Amino acid sequence: MTDRATQLGKKIRALRASEGLTQSALAERLSISPSYLNLIEHDRRPLSADLLLRLARIFDLDLKVFAGGEDAKLVANLMEVFGDPLFAGQIVGERELRETVAGTPELARAIVLLHHAYMGARGSAEALAEQALDRQDLAGLDLPGLSSEQVSDLLQRHSNHFPELEAEAEKVWKDGALERENLFGTLCRYLEATHRVQVRILEVGQMRGAVRRYHPERRELMISEVLRRGSRNFQLAHLIGLLNGSEALDQIARDPQLTSVESRALCRVALANYFASAVLMPYDEFFRAAEDERYDLELLGDRFRSSFEQVCHRVTTLHRRGAKGVPFDMVRIDIAGNISKKLSVSGIHFPRFGGLCPLWNVHAAFLQPGMIRVQPSRLPDGATLFSIARTVRKHRGGYHSADVLYAIGLNCDLDSARRLVYAEGMDLANPAAAMPVGITCRLCERMDCRARAFPSLRRPLQIDENVRGVSFYAPVSEE
Repeated sequence: MTDRATQLGKKIRALRASEGLTQSALAERLSISPSYLNLIEHDRRPLSADLLLRLARIFDLDLKVFAGGEDAKLVANLMEVFGDPLFAGQIVGERELRETVAGTPELARAIVLLHHAYMGARGSAEALAEQALDRQDLAGLDLPGLSSEQVSDLLQRHSNHFPELEAEAEKVWKDGALERENLFGTLCRYLEATHRVQVRILEVGQMRGAVRRYHPERRELMISEVLRRGSRNFQLAHLIGLLNGSEALDQIARDPQLTSVESRALCRVALANYFASAVLMPYDEFFRAAEDERYDLELLGDRFRSSFEQVCHRVTTLHRRGAKGVPFDMVRIDIAGNISKKLSVSGIHFPRFGGLCPLWNVHAAFLQPGMIRVQPSRLPDGATLFSIARTVRKHRGGYHSADVLYAIGLNCDLDSARRLVYAEGMDLANPAAAMPVGITCRLCERMDCRARAFPSLRRPLQIDENVRGVSFYAPVSEE
């Protein structure tokens, strides 16, 4: 029996137990004998497609619950949890973690949630200690939580595609008779006609640090003068999303895995941003342009009057049936390597805590700001990727307002890379051209990596003071 079948058997047993059903009760609802169900739960009989559909109806579940993708993500999350130095010396193998996920998925999720809470509490304690040492006021301290991670997980579960928001964006174009060459003017007109909202452009000083400020009671939207045309359009569309799609946003944000008021509020903001991108770059028009121009990101930005980062976000959403784009993963980092945005459609597990492997192309983008860099990469499991990276500069004012530099990385599989303008002339079939990369040092299997910054949990640390390898933590062969 395969591991996949084993996972299904244990999963069915766990679902039955969670509902308080006996084998006899569930077997009766499935129209099979209790003995046959017992064989299925113990991986001695295969699960037919018909039974799978009946189980999904009985437990009111999406069939994705029975797919391996969610389990793989949960296993990866557990691997990262046990990769924390907190568990140094506690060797937990991948097989054990897979069995835990298959047999007791709720326990696995609870372990991950507990570790997230621990990390948040530790970060809060460190921040408090720093504040106390500096004798600063503690009243305004914002304790870090899990909100951003929960929202990121929700976007990933939906493959960052929300048909209801796409449909609402298309309706705005139709009802508002929007014009591509006068998008700002027609969006203002739509806001006034539909919601009686007046739009004002104000000087930096009047905005008091904000780039957009909406007063519901006055029906007034104020936008900072520092925003360029595309960003102004985005802020108008964002507000339309909050006003038009409030019910749809609330419905998505009621996801039970969003466990706090903060995470649900952040989810609404993220979905309103999604809606704004769908307005600026309507699905059908943008998809055709992306395919015709072979995903030339800068050209698409010029055509749709959108920033490089907005275009990168938009290409990750192209998952409509019959009109699917290249399946991109996306990550954004700052110059210190902190990950501030991440989305994985392919299943790559970007680290929640700690930095991404320094050999990823997105880090090298800082060496040539504003220039696009490309790189074929190969993960430790043999999967190959094609990476596109470029920096983006955030500027919010005049001389005294410091710029912030980020790097955006888009990644897709090598087969899909053939659809990209960036792969022209490259020998994608040559494995030697792919840069060996990992995810994060503590979980990486490559012990001979020159960039290794920490020992791997997969190999015990062995120090020989008389021998030096390619890195401090790299083992060397005996003479």
